[in-house]
Amino acid sequence: MKRKRTCIEFREAIMTNDSELLRQQARQQELKYIKNNKRKMMIFSILSITALLLIWHFVVTFRLVNTRFLESPVTVINTIITKFTDINPDGGYLHQHIIESAKVVWVGFLVGSLVGIPLGLFMGWYRIFDHLIRPLFEMVRPIPALAWIPIVLLFLGIGVAARSAIIFFGSFVGIVLNTYVGVRQTNQVLINVAKTCGASNFEIFYKIGIPSAMPMIFTGLKTAMGAAWATVVAAEMLSASKGLGYMIQMGRMYGEVSLILAGIIVIGIFGLISSWMIGCLEDIVLKWRPKNHEN
Repeated sequence: MKRKRTCIEFREAIMTNDSELLRQQARQQELKYIKNNKRKMMIFSILSITALLLIWHFVVTFRLVNTRFLESPVTVINTIITKFTDINPDGGYLHQHIIESAKVVWVGFLVGSLVGIPLGLFMGWYRIFDHLIRPLFEMVRPIPALAWIPIVLLFLGIGVAARSAIIFFGSFVGIVLNTYVGVRQTNQVLINVAKTCGASNFEIFYKIGIPSAMPMIFTGLKTAMGAAWATVVAAEMLSASKGLGYMIQMGRMYGEVSLILAGIIVIGIFGLISSWMIGCLEDIVLKWRPKNHEN
C-alpha cells in the first residue's frame, strides 16, 4: 500500500513537472511570436513610408504637380536639417519650435487628461453624475476647439496658457467619451459577483470598473494626443513667436513651401512619437491584458 502511494505521488510529480515545462514552452513560443510579429509590423511600416516617399519624389520629378505647390522630399529633408542651424525666415531654430510646440501640446493634453478621465469615470458609473453633467457635456462636445479662441483671449490673454487651453478643448472631449464608454462596458457578471461577496459600490468601482475601463481610457488618450498635435497650428495663431504652427504660418507668408512641408512632417513625427509613448505606458499598466494573436 505504501509502495502504491509512493508510485502515485511520483507520477503526480512527473505530471506537475511536465505541466510546468509545457507552460514554460508555451510562454517562450508566445514571446517568440510577439517578437516576430513586432518585427514584421516594423518592416511593413518602413515599406509604407518608403513607398510614400518614392511616389512623392516621382510626382515632383516628372512635374505632375507644380513645384510651387509641392517640393521634393529631398528638398524638404534638407530644409529640416538646415533649420537646426538657420533661423531664417521665421526667426527661430527648429529645435526651439519643437520645444515650444511640445510644451503647449503636453500641458494642454495633461490638463485634459486630469480633468477628462475622472469626469468620464464618474459620469459612466454614477447615475447622478450622468444626469447632472451629461447634458452640459453634450452641449460642449460639438463645439470645435477653434471656436473657444475669443473666450480664451478674454480670460487668459495671449501666451502659453492660452495656447494650452485651446489644446485642452481639442483633447478633452475624446478622453471623456472613451472613458465613459469604457466604464459603462464593465462586465455585469463581475459586478454581480462582487456584490454577492459584500463589496460596496465604491469598492466595485475602483476594483472592477476602473480596470475594465483602462483599455478604452488609453484609446482615448491616443486619440486626444492626435487631436492635440492637429490643433497646435491653430493654437499658435495666438501671437506666438515660436512653435511648429508658427513656423508653418511664416512659411505660408513667405511662400516657402518646403518650410510648410517640413513643419507638417515634424508635427507628424512627434505625434507618432507621442502616441508610441502612450502605447508603451499602456503595455506597462495593462500587463494583465491578454496579447492579441491575430495576423
